[in-house]
Amino acid sequence: MDTGESRTRGPASAESSTGPVALRILVGTHLKRFREAAGVSRPESADLLRGSEAKISRIESGRVGFKQRDVADLLTLYGVTDETERTDFLALARRASEPGWWQPFSDAMPEWFSTYVGLEQAAVSIRTYEPQLIPGLLQTEGYARAVIELGRPAPLEDIDRRIALRMGRQEILESATAPGYWAVIDEAALRRPMGSDQAMRDQLEHLLKVSDLPNVSLQVLPFNKSGAAAAGGPFILLRFAHADLPDIVYLEQLTSALYLDKTYDVETYRVLIDRLAAVALTPQRSQAMIASLRGMF
Repeated sequence: MDTGESRTRGPASAESSTGPVALRILVGTHLKRFREAAGVSRPESADLLRGSEAKISRIESGRVGFKQRDVADLLTLYGVTDETERTDFLALARRASEPGWWQPFSDAMPEWFSTYVGLEQAAVSIRTYEPQLIPGLLQTEGYARAVIELGRPAPLEDIDRRIALRMGRQEILESATAPGYWAVIDEAALRRPMGSDQAMRDQLEHLLKVSDLPNVSLQVLPFNKSGAAAAGGPFILLRFAHADLPDIVYLEQLTSALYLDKTYDVETYRVLIDRLAAVALTPQRSQAMIASLRGMF
């Protein structure tokens, strides 16, 4: 699969196609550039907003939202006075503050995962390696229920809402702006029972169906090649259309997640996913293995 997607430049150009979380990062990136170009320190910016230096840091990294008035005041402080530029930038900031479709599910997921969902929706390329489970974007409802029930005990209503969120996320794979999706799944994940035998058969059938989508590439890493992955656990590599949005590696833990965007970190994981893909079965042979495993359940 070609993952060399073109990227656009200029903060306003991404407005129509990029989700609010990614736009928030984009706004923060440009505010930082404006500040540095103007020779203004973070403490000076913080004084203007009657906040802390840490607040400015969080705004510039896209980790928090912001008020339109604060953005306008910062633009003035940084000497951004051109009316067209200000109008376009403030429109972008408004878009970044709009709730995503997943906001009604905010009570069913931790804040750190809400950030990931927003980034996932904005990505033009999603590459993932999963050694333990079927990736969330490829799970059936029955399989997802079994996975979610393995975690912390929760009321049935909460479990149902988390499943609904997961099913809603999957719509991006068949949307008009579907990202390129490339998954390398360890053979163990295909053989590990999750839920009933019927749930596993349905899951394997679903993998065969979704692997036929033109934007999806699915490869199985067989047991005799699993040593290639010994250096790392599951991860997701996200790429975005806008040149000013860095590639991000998402590492999920039991109670938190890491978002890596430094060049060295991203490149390390890119090399790893390339190596895994090189030794994994081809998509065609992967489909054949998945089909053969249906008889196990």
